[in-house]
Amino acid sequence: MPRQVELYEEMGRISSVMVDAARAGEWERLIELESGVARLRDALMTLPAETGGAPADLDRRRQLIERILDDDAEIRRHTEPWMEHVRHLLGDNRRLRELQRAYAAATTAPGDGT
Repeated sequence: MPRQVELYEEMGRISSVMVDAARAGEWERLIELESGVARLRDALMTLPAETGGAPADLDRRRQLIERILDDDAEIRRHTEPWMEHVRHLLGDNRRLRELQRAYAAATTAPGDGT
């Protein structure tokens, strides 16, 4: 069974790769990597809490968590503008469909069947 610090190490490794994927706009790759982090996070949650332990392990876990959080902030700096762009496009498409439906309803005469 892996130790907490080992799971954090792997999460840290993947989060660094996620930063590179976000910077490059490799959204599919970023999603795949995030799935790996989620699996590690779930595995971490199933482990018993490691209380006490060697001070070096505690310090290493703290460093890893801080780095993972820093990586997350960097990833968000790249993904949030992209997500806003996608929201805008989806909103425009929804408005276009509503307009097309309204126009189709207005041009179809009652009882016309078209």
